[in-house]
Amino acid sequence: MDKMDAEIISVGTEIVLGQIVNTNAPFLARQLGTLGITADRQLAIPDRQELMVASIRTAWQRSPLVFVCGGLGPTADDVTLAAVAQALGVKLTVDSDHWQWIQGTFAQRHQPMMPENIQQAKCLTGGEPLANSVGLALGSWYEHDGHRLVVLPGPPREFVPMVTGEVMPRLAKIVGQRVQITSRTLNFFGRSESQLMDEIADVTADLSGVMITSYVQSDAIQVRMTVRNQPRAAANHLLDTAQALIVKEEAPYFFGVGDDCRLAAVVVDQLRDRGWRLTAAESLTGGMFQSTICSVPGASNVFDGGFVTYAARAKEELLGIDHQVIAEHGVVSAQTAAQMAERSRQRLGVQVGLGFTGVAGPDSLEGQPAGTVWVGLAISGQPTTTRLLHLGAYRGRQAVRQRSVQAGLQMLYRALQK
Repeated sequence: MDKMDAEIISVGTEIVLGQIVNTNAPFLARQLGTLGITADRQLAIPDRQELMVASIRTAWQRSPLVFVCGGLGPTADDVTLAAVAQALGVKLTVDSDHWQWIQGTFAQRHQPMMPENIQQAKCLTGGEPLANSVGLALGSWYEHDGHRLVVLPGPPREFVPMVTGEVMPRLAKIVGQRVQITSRTLNFFGRSESQLMDEIADVTADLSGVMITSYVQSDAIQVRMTVRNQPRAAANHLLDTAQALIVKEEAPYFFGVGDDCRLAAVVVDQLRDRGWRLTAAESLTGGMFQSTICSVPGASNVFDGGFVTYAARAKEELLGIDHQVIAEHGVVSAQTAAQMAERSRQRLGVQVGLGFTGVAGPDSLEGQPAGTVWVGLAISGQPTTTRLLHLGAYRGRQAVRQRSVQAGLQMLYRALQK
Protein backbone atom coordinates (compact mmCIF):
# COMPACT_ATOMS: atom_id res chain seq x y z
CA MET A 1 0.00 0.00 0.00
CA ASP A 2 0.98 3.66 -0.35
CA LYS A 3 2.57 5.53 2.52
CA MET A 4 0.05 6.16 5.29
CA ASP A 5 0.18 9.35 7.33
CA ALA A 6 -1.66 9.82 10.60
CA GLU A 7 -2.94 12.58 12.84
CA ILE A 8 -3.19 12.28 16.60
CA ILE A 9 -5.71 14.44 18.44
CA SER A 10 -5.33 14.38 22.23
CA VAL A 11 -8.40 15.59 24.10
CA GLY A 12 -8.20 17.13 27.56
CA THR A 13 -8.22 20.58 29.05
CA GLU A 14 -5.64 19.39 31.59
CA ILE A 15 -3.25 18.56 28.74
CA VAL A 16 -3.71 21.95 27.09
CA LEU A 17 -3.13 23.74 30.41
CA GLY A 18 0.02 21.74 31.11
CA GLN A 19 -1.43 20.12 34.22
CA ILE A 20 -0.49 16.64 33.03
CA VAL A 21 2.13 15.37 30.59
CA ASN A 22 0.73 13.77 27.45
CA THR A 23 2.58 10.46 27.21
CA ASN A 24 0.00 8.82 24.95
CA ALA A 25 0.79 10.70 21.75
CA PRO A 26 4.55 10.00 21.76
CA PHE A 27 3.92 6.35 22.60
CA LEU A 28 1.42 6.01 19.77
CA ALA A 29 3.71 7.81 17.31
CA ARG A 30 6.55 5.40 18.13
CA GLN A 31 4.27 2.41 17.68
CA LEU A 32 3.01 3.70 14.34
CA GLY A 33 6.58 4.28 13.21
CA THR A 34 7.34 0.56 13.47
CA LEU A 35 4.84 0.05 10.64
CA GLY A 36 6.10 2.94 8.57
CA ILE A 37 3.17 5.16 9.52
CA THR A 38 4.20 8.73 10.25
CA ALA A 39 2.24 10.88 12.70
CA ASP A 40 2.63 14.09 10.70
CA ARG A 41 0.36 16.13 12.94
CA GLN A 42 -0.27 16.03 16.68
CA LEU A 43 -2.85 18.29 18.27
CA ALA A 44 -4.03 18.81 21.84
CA ILE A 45 -7.47 20.38 22.34
CA PRO A 46 -9.60 21.16 25.41
CA ASP A 47 -12.89 19.50 26.32
CA ARG A 48 -14.96 21.86 24.15
CA GLN A 49 -17.26 20.03 21.79
CA GLU A 50 -17.45 22.70 19.08
CA LEU A 51 -13.65 22.89 18.86
CA MET A 52 -13.37 19.12 18.89
CA VAL A 53 -15.88 18.77 16.05
CA ALA A 54 -14.02 21.27 13.87
CA SER A 55 -10.62 19.70 14.56
CA ILE A 56 -11.81 16.13 13.96
CA ARG A 57 -13.64 17.09 10.77
CA THR A 58 -10.55 18.80 9.36
CA ALA A 59 -8.29 15.87 10.25
CA TRP A 60 -10.76 13.37 8.78
CA GLN A 61 -10.85 15.23 5.47
CA ARG A 62 -7.09 15.48 4.98
CA SER A 63 -5.60 12.35 6.59
CA PRO A 64 -6.16 8.66 5.90
CA LEU A 65 -5.71 7.76 9.58
CA VAL A 66 -6.90 9.81 12.56
CA PHE A 67 -6.63 9.00 16.26
CA VAL A 68 -8.75 10.75 18.86
CA CYS A 69 -7.53 10.02 22.38
CA GLY A 70 -9.21 10.80 25.69
CA GLY A 71 -12.56 12.05 26.95
CA LEU A 72 -14.44 8.73 27.06
CA GLY A 73 -15.46 8.85 30.72
CA PRO A 74 -18.99 9.17 32.12
CA THR A 75 -18.77 12.81 33.28
CA ALA A 76 -20.30 15.89 31.68
CA ASP A 77 -17.02 17.04 30.12
CA ASP A 78 -16.40 13.68 28.44
CA VAL A 79 -17.86 14.58 25.05
CA THR A 80 -15.31 13.05 22.69
CA LEU A 81 -17.53 10.34 21.25
CA ALA A 82 -20.39 12.77 20.67
CA ALA A 83 -18.00 15.16 18.95
CA VAL A 84 -16.61 12.41 16.72
CA ALA A 85 -20.11 11.29 15.75
CA GLN A 86 -21.09 14.87 14.92
CA ALA A 87 -17.94 15.46 12.89
CA LEU A 88 -18.41 12.27 10.86
CA GLY A 89 -22.19 12.56 10.56
CA VAL A 90 -22.88 9.20 12.18
CA LYS A 91 -24.87 8.07 15.20
CA LEU A 92 -23.80 6.34 18.38
CA THR A 93 -24.85 2.82 19.31
CA VAL A 94 -24.84 1.09 22.69
CA ASP A 95 -22.91 -2.16 22.60
CA SER A 96 -25.29 -4.36 24.57
CA ASP A 97 -22.68 -6.96 25.52
CA HIS A 98 -20.31 -4.34 26.89
CA TRP A 99 -23.15 -2.57 28.71
CA GLN A 100 -24.06 -5.82 30.45
CA TRP A 101 -20.40 -6.30 31.36
CA ILE A 102 -20.22 -2.80 32.88
CA GLN A 103 -23.34 -3.47 34.97
CA GLY A 104 -21.92 -6.78 36.13
CA THR A 105 -18.61 -5.15 37.03
CA PHE A 106 -20.30 -2.61 39.30
CA ALA A 107 -22.41 -5.34 40.88
CA GLN A 108 -19.32 -7.42 41.66
CA ARG A 109 -17.64 -4.40 43.24
CA HIS A 110 -20.77 -3.58 45.26
CA GLN A 111 -20.56 -0.03 43.95
CA PRO A 112 -23.44 2.18 42.83
CA MET A 113 -23.60 2.76 39.08
CA MET A 114 -24.60 6.09 37.63
CA PRO A 115 -26.90 6.28 34.58
CA GLU A 116 -24.11 8.17 32.79
CA ASN A 117 -21.96 5.02 32.75
CA ILE A 118 -23.90 3.88 29.71
CA GLN A 119 -21.84 6.41 27.75
CA GLN A 120 -18.85 4.11 28.17
CA ALA A 121 -20.66 1.32 26.31
CA LYS A 122 -21.29 3.43 23.20
CA CYS A 123 -19.43 3.20 19.91
CA LEU A 124 -19.75 4.66 16.43
CA THR A 125 -22.57 3.17 14.36
CA GLY A 126 -21.09 1.34 11.41
CA GLY A 127 -17.77 1.03 13.18
CA GLU A 128 -16.12 -1.67 15.23
CA PRO A 129 -15.86 -1.58 19.03
CA LEU A 130 -12.38 -1.94 20.48
CA ALA A 131 -12.16 -3.99 23.66
CA ASN A 132 -10.79 -2.39 26.81
CA SER A 133 -9.36 -5.07 29.10
CA VAL A 134 -8.38 -2.62 31.84
CA GLY A 135 -11.06 0.08 32.06
CA LEU A 136 -14.74 0.57 31.31
CA ALA A 137 -14.85 2.67 28.14
CA LEU A 138 -14.96 1.02 24.74
CA GLY A 139 -12.82 2.27 21.92
CA SER A 140 -14.05 2.64 18.33
CA TRP A 141 -12.59 1.80 14.92
CA TYR A 142 -14.39 3.47 12.01
CA GLU A 143 -13.66 3.22 8.27
CA HIS A 144 -15.23 5.06 5.33
CA ASP A 145 -14.09 5.85 1.81
CA GLY A 146 -10.43 5.01 2.42
CA HIS A 147 -10.23 6.89 5.72
CA ARG A 148 -9.91 5.39 9.20
CA LEU A 149 -10.59 6.96 12.58
CA VAL A 150 -9.74 5.38 15.92
CA VAL A 151 -11.14 6.55 19.26
CA LEU A 152 -9.27 5.51 22.41
CA PRO A 153 -9.56 6.28 26.14
CA GLY A 154 -7.08 8.67 27.73
CA PRO A 155 -5.74 6.93 30.87
CA PRO A 156 -2.35 5.46 29.85
CA ARG A 157 -3.00 2.19 31.68
CA GLU A 158 -5.97 1.67 29.34
CA PHE A 159 -4.54 3.41 26.28
CA VAL A 160 -1.28 1.46 26.01
CA PRO A 161 -2.74 -2.10 26.03
CA MET A 162 -5.47 -1.04 23.61
CA VAL A 163 -2.90 0.34 21.18
CA THR A 164 -0.73 -2.78 21.36
CA GLY A 165 -3.55 -5.32 21.58
CA GLU A 166 -6.34 -3.83 19.46
CA VAL A 167 -4.98 -1.17 17.12
CA MET A 168 -1.54 -2.39 16.04
CA PRO A 169 -2.68 -5.86 14.87
CA ARG A 170 -5.34 -4.24 12.68
CA LEU A 171 -2.90 -1.76 11.21
CA ALA A 172 -0.32 -4.49 10.61
CA LYS A 173 -2.82 -6.35 8.43
CA ILE A 174 -3.54 -3.17 6.48
CA VAL A 175 0.11 -2.33 5.97
CA GLY A 176 0.90 -5.92 5.00
CA GLN A 177 4.18 -7.78 5.32
CA ARG A 178 6.32 -4.97 3.93
CA VAL A 179 7.79 -3.25 6.98
CA GLN A 180 9.11 0.17 6.05
CA ILE A 181 10.74 1.14 9.35
CA THR A 182 12.74 -1.08 11.70
CA SER A 183 14.05 0.36 14.95
CA ARG A 184 16.01 -0.65 18.02
CA THR A 185 16.68 1.27 21.23
CA LEU A 186 19.91 1.16 23.25
CA ASN A 187 20.02 2.43 26.84
CA PHE A 188 22.90 4.27 28.51
CA PHE A 189 23.68 6.11 31.74
CA GLY A 190 26.55 8.19 33.08
CA ARG A 191 27.01 10.29 29.97
CA SER A 192 25.69 13.65 28.85
CA GLU A 193 23.49 13.37 25.77
CA SER A 194 25.77 15.57 23.67
CA GLN A 195 28.92 13.68 24.65
CA LEU A 196 27.31 10.32 23.99
CA MET A 197 25.96 11.32 20.59
CA ASP A 198 29.26 12.88 19.52
CA GLU A 199 31.10 9.66 20.29
CA ILE A 200 28.44 7.55 18.57
CA ALA A 201 28.64 9.77 15.48
CA ASP A 202 32.39 9.16 15.32
CA VAL A 203 32.20 5.37 15.47
CA THR A 204 29.28 5.11 13.01
CA ALA A 205 30.52 7.70 10.52
CA ASP A 206 31.23 5.06 7.86
CA LEU A 207 27.92 3.24 8.38
CA SER A 208 25.18 4.31 5.99
CA GLY A 209 21.48 3.52 6.09
CA VAL A 210 20.98 3.88 9.86
CA MET A 211 19.45 7.01 11.39
CA ILE A 212 20.47 7.54 15.03
CA THR A 213 18.57 9.78 17.43
CA SER A 214 18.55 10.22 21.20
CA TYR A 215 15.95 10.76 23.91
CA VAL A 216 16.63 11.72 27.52
CA GLN A 217 14.60 9.69 30.02
CA SER A 218 14.52 10.06 33.79
CA ASP A 219 16.91 7.15 34.30
CA ALA A 220 18.71 6.82 30.99
CA ILE A 221 19.64 8.22 27.62
CA GLN A 222 17.90 6.18 24.96
CA VAL A 223 19.59 5.94 21.57
CA ARG A 224 17.21 4.89 18.83
CA MET A 225 18.58 3.35 15.65
CA THR A 226 16.22 3.33 12.67
CA VAL A 227 16.43 1.76 9.22
CA ARG A 228 13.93 2.81 6.56
CA ASN A 229 12.62 0.97 3.51
CA GLN A 230 14.63 -2.21 3.94
CA PRO A 231 13.42 -5.82 4.25
CA ARG A 232 13.42 -6.91 7.86
CA ALA A 233 16.44 -9.21 7.55
CA ALA A 234 18.57 -6.54 5.89
CA ALA A 235 17.41 -3.92 8.38
CA ASN A 236 18.26 -6.11 11.36
CA HIS A 237 21.72 -6.77 9.91
CA LEU A 238 22.34 -3.01 9.73
CA LEU A 239 21.06 -2.56 13.27
CA ASP A 240 23.27 -5.40 14.54
CA THR A 241 26.29 -3.75 12.93
CA ALA A 242 25.47 -0.34 14.40
CA GLN A 243 24.79 -1.79 17.84
CA ALA A 244 28.11 -3.65 17.88
CA LEU A 245 30.03 -0.48 17.01
CA ILE A 246 28.20 1.64 19.57
CA VAL A 247 28.29 -0.82 22.46
CA LYS A 248 31.99 -1.50 21.93
CA GLU A 249 32.69 2.23 22.24
CA GLU A 250 30.29 2.88 25.13
CA ALA A 251 30.43 -0.45 26.99
CA PRO A 252 30.88 1.06 30.50
CA TYR A 253 27.67 3.06 30.09
CA PHE A 254 25.45 0.60 28.22
CA PHE A 255 22.90 -1.43 30.17
CA GLY A 256 20.27 -2.84 27.85
CA VAL A 257 18.16 -2.94 24.70
CA GLY A 258 14.53 -1.93 24.29
CA ASP A 259 12.16 0.99 24.73
CA ASP A 260 10.97 -0.41 28.06
CA CYS A 261 14.38 -1.41 29.43
CA ARG A 262 14.95 0.12 32.87
CA LEU A 263 18.10 0.03 34.96
CA ALA A 264 16.28 -1.07 38.11
CA ALA A 265 14.85 -4.09 36.30
CA VAL A 266 18.26 -5.02 34.90
CA VAL A 267 19.77 -4.81 38.40
CA VAL A 268 17.01 -6.98 39.87
CA ASP A 269 17.52 -9.59 37.14
CA GLN A 270 21.28 -9.70 37.70
CA LEU A 271 20.92 -9.99 41.47
CA ARG A 272 18.46 -12.84 40.99
CA ASP A 273 20.81 -14.62 38.60
CA ARG A 274 23.56 -14.47 41.24
CA GLY A 275 21.23 -15.56 44.02
CA TRP A 276 21.94 -12.34 45.90
CA ARG A 277 19.61 -10.24 48.02
CA LEU A 278 19.90 -6.56 48.81
CA THR A 279 18.75 -3.96 51.28
CA ALA A 280 19.23 -0.23 51.72
CA ALA A 281 19.39 2.40 54.44
CA GLU A 282 18.06 5.73 53.21
CA SER A 283 18.16 9.21 54.62
CA LEU A 284 17.48 11.98 52.09
CA THR A 285 15.85 9.56 49.62
CA GLY A 286 13.30 8.49 52.23
CA GLY A 287 12.69 5.01 50.83
CA MET A 288 12.71 6.04 47.17
CA PHE A 289 15.45 3.56 46.26
CA GLN A 290 13.56 0.71 47.88
CA SER A 291 10.34 1.82 46.18
CA THR A 292 12.13 1.81 42.82
CA ILE A 293 13.33 -1.74 43.41
CA CYS A 294 9.88 -2.86 44.53
CA SER A 295 8.30 -1.43 41.37
CA VAL A 296 10.07 -4.16 39.37
CA PRO A 297 8.12 -7.42 38.93
CA GLY A 298 9.96 -10.17 40.77
CA ALA A 299 11.57 -7.81 43.28
CA SER A 300 10.65 -10.19 46.10
CA ASN A 301 13.28 -12.57 44.74
CA VAL A 302 16.03 -10.15 45.73
CA PHE A 303 14.58 -7.78 48.35
CA ASP A 304 13.43 -8.51 51.91
CA GLY A 305 13.18 -5.02 53.36
CA GLY A 306 15.21 -2.02 54.41
CA PHE A 307 15.53 1.10 56.53
CA VAL A 308 14.56 4.75 56.35
CA THR A 309 16.74 6.57 58.89
CA TYR A 310 16.23 10.27 58.37
CA ALA A 311 17.52 11.63 61.67
CA ALA A 312 20.94 10.97 63.20
CA ARG A 313 19.26 9.29 66.19
CA ALA A 314 17.49 6.84 63.88
CA LYS A 315 20.77 6.01 62.18
CA GLU A 316 22.35 5.22 65.52
CA GLU A 317 19.41 3.33 67.07
CA LEU A 318 18.14 1.37 64.05
CA LEU A 319 21.39 0.74 62.21
CA GLY A 320 23.96 0.99 64.96
CA ILE A 321 25.93 3.75 63.25
CA ASP A 322 28.77 4.77 65.56
CA HIS A 323 27.97 8.01 67.33
CA GLN A 324 31.62 8.99 67.03
CA VAL A 325 31.46 8.68 63.23
CA ILE A 326 28.57 11.12 63.03
CA ALA A 327 30.15 13.43 65.60
CA GLU A 328 33.48 13.58 63.77
CA HIS A 329 32.41 13.42 60.14
CA GLY A 330 28.74 14.43 60.12
CA VAL A 331 25.71 12.65 58.72
CA VAL A 332 26.59 13.82 55.20
CA SER A 333 29.89 12.01 54.82
CA ALA A 334 31.55 9.05 53.18
CA GLN A 335 32.00 7.40 56.57
CA THR A 336 28.31 7.61 57.44
CA ALA A 337 27.20 6.40 53.99
CA ALA A 338 29.60 3.46 54.24
CA GLN A 339 28.36 2.44 57.68
CA MET A 340 24.73 2.78 56.57
CA ALA A 341 25.42 0.37 53.70
CA GLU A 342 27.41 -2.04 55.88
CA ARG A 343 25.11 -2.09 58.91
CA SER A 344 21.93 -2.48 56.85
CA ARG A 345 23.46 -5.43 55.02
CA GLN A 346 24.61 -7.03 58.27
CA ARG A 347 21.30 -6.52 60.06
CA LEU A 348 19.29 -8.29 57.35
CA GLY A 349 21.95 -10.86 56.55
CA VAL A 350 22.02 -10.18 52.81
CA GLN A 351 24.80 -9.85 50.27
CA VAL A 352 24.30 -6.22 49.22
CA GLY A 353 23.57 -3.04 51.15
CA LEU A 354 23.34 0.57 49.98
CA GLY A 355 23.40 3.74 52.05
CA PHE A 356 22.09 7.15 50.99
CA THR A 357 22.80 10.32 52.94
CA GLY A 358 22.89 13.91 51.78
CA VAL A 359 21.26 17.31 51.50
CA ALA A 360 18.10 17.40 49.40
CA GLY A 361 17.73 21.15 49.88
CA PRO A 362 16.89 23.87 49.56
CA ASP A 363 18.85 24.70 52.76
CA SER A 364 22.38 23.55 53.49
CA LEU A 365 23.20 21.05 56.24
CA GLU A 366 26.36 20.84 58.35
CA GLY A 367 27.94 23.36 56.02
CA GLN A 368 27.24 21.14 53.01
CA PRO A 369 25.32 22.80 50.15
CA ALA A 370 22.07 21.39 48.83
CA GLY A 371 22.69 18.62 46.31
CA THR A 372 25.66 17.14 48.20
CA VAL A 373 25.05 13.40 48.45
CA TRP A 374 27.07 10.38 49.53
CA VAL A 375 26.11 6.88 48.38
CA GLY A 376 27.66 3.82 49.99
CA LEU A 377 27.75 0.29 48.57
CA ALA A 378 28.62 -2.74 50.70
CA ILE A 379 28.91 -6.19 49.12
CA SER A 380 29.73 -9.27 51.14
CA GLY A 381 33.42 -10.15 50.84
CA GLN A 382 34.33 -6.92 49.04
CA PRO A 383 35.61 -3.54 50.24
CA THR A 384 32.87 -0.98 50.83
CA THR A 385 32.85 1.83 48.27
CA THR A 386 31.37 5.32 48.38
CA ARG A 387 30.54 7.93 45.78
CA LEU A 388 30.22 11.68 46.22
CA LEU A 389 27.59 13.49 44.15
CA HIS A 390 27.33 17.23 43.57
CA LEU A 391 23.82 17.45 42.17
CA GLY A 392 23.05 21.10 42.83
CA ALA A 393 19.69 22.29 44.05
CA TYR A 394 18.42 24.25 41.06
CA ARG A 395 16.05 21.45 40.05
CA GLY A 396 14.57 21.05 43.51
CA ARG A 397 14.46 18.42 46.24
CA GLN A 398 12.70 15.77 44.18
CA ALA A 399 15.29 15.89 41.41
CA VAL A 400 18.14 15.56 43.93
CA ARG A 401 16.47 12.54 45.49
CA GLN A 402 15.71 10.89 42.15
CA ARG A 403 19.23 11.41 40.84
CA SER A 404 20.63 9.97 44.07
CA VAL A 405 18.59 6.82 43.53
CA GLN A 406 19.84 6.55 39.96
CA ALA A 407 23.43 6.97 41.16
CA GLY A 408 22.91 4.09 43.58
CA LEU A 409 21.52 1.88 40.83
CA GLN A 410 24.46 2.77 38.60
CA MET A 411 26.99 1.92 41.33
CA LEU A 412 25.32 -1.41 41.92
CA TYR A 413 25.04 -2.21 38.20
CA ARG A 414 28.74 -1.55 37.64
CA ALA A 415 29.67 -3.65 40.66
CA LEU A 416 27.62 -6.53 39.27
CA GLN A 417 29.56 -6.43 36.00
CA LYS A 418 32.85 -7.31 37.74
